[in-house]
Amino acid sequence: MAQRLATEYVKACLQLTAQEMAKFVRFMGDQNVRMQVRVLENGNHELALVDETGKEEIRLIFERHDDLFVCVLSCRLVHPKLTNAMRKAVSQFRGDAVVNRIYPNYTMVYHYKKGAVHRIVELSGGESRTVFELKDTLGMLERTFNNRQVEFEIERIQCAVNELLDLRNQSKHAAEIRNIDERLKQCTRQLFVFEAH
Repeated sequence: MAQRLATEYVKACLQLTAQEMAKFVRFMGDQNVRMQVRVLENGNHELALVDETGKEEIRLIFERHDDLFVCVLSCRLVHPKLTNAMRKAVSQFRGDAVVNRIYPNYTMVYHYKKGAVHRIVELSGGESRTVFELKDTLGMLERTFNNRQVEFEIERIQCAVNELLDLRNQSKHAAEIRNIDERLKQCTRQLFVFEAH
């Protein structure tokens, strides 16, 4: 397997509650990287993460927005421990990110949404190729099922309309015909609603 040259966070975003922020600090403390935490007067948090050699450092600034701490980050990492710590953090704390993993002859671009990889693209020689794309199979099945439900409802209403038209043709009383016509109007409205889906 090719040796990775660097990992580049083109854009990463973490949004944490106060409780998650405390867990994040503990989590980073367990990742074999040196860490300094500063809480600023305005409630913002600054985390300085340093790899074991002391040569690589990143600063995560979490700004306070209502009940959330939000960190938007761009950085380039080379050392494995810091790289792995950030990868795990994005995953565990459900971050969104675009990450370039740079190799000698190609780059792999990972797209994270809520901590999960949704897409991987290989860039090589000026061309791109999708290696992986998350399929929302469950969502597709649910949408298909719901579409089938609409079809069944349309069929049911059409049967009701046919029965009402038969009743109307057989009816002799004006009051009964008005009642049937009102029910036909309701069915027509329902058909328009279902056919809009």
